[in-house]
Amino acid sequence: MAIRLGNSCSNCDNLTASNECKLHGVHVTAGYTCDSFEMKAALKNDPNCANCARFHGPTCANPQKAAPEMLCSHWAPNNNMA
Repeated sequence: MAIRLGNSCSNCDNLTASNECKLHGVHVTAGYTCDSFEMKAALKNDPNCANCARFHGPTCANPQKAAPEMLCSHWAPNNNMA
């Protein structure tokens, strides 16, 4: 089975930080896609405490040691979705 990124708005270069489509001028979610999809040139793969949803939170596995640039096995991306 091949693993591929979907043509969803979350992988599109036209998506702004406020979840607006630059091309169509509408609010979108990760489930949207269209024929004008433009794949982002690169995906950020920099897991560390600074971009972990648990950093300085009650579910942090290592609150006394957690610091930017560190990583543990409990890392969760800031933009996680259920």
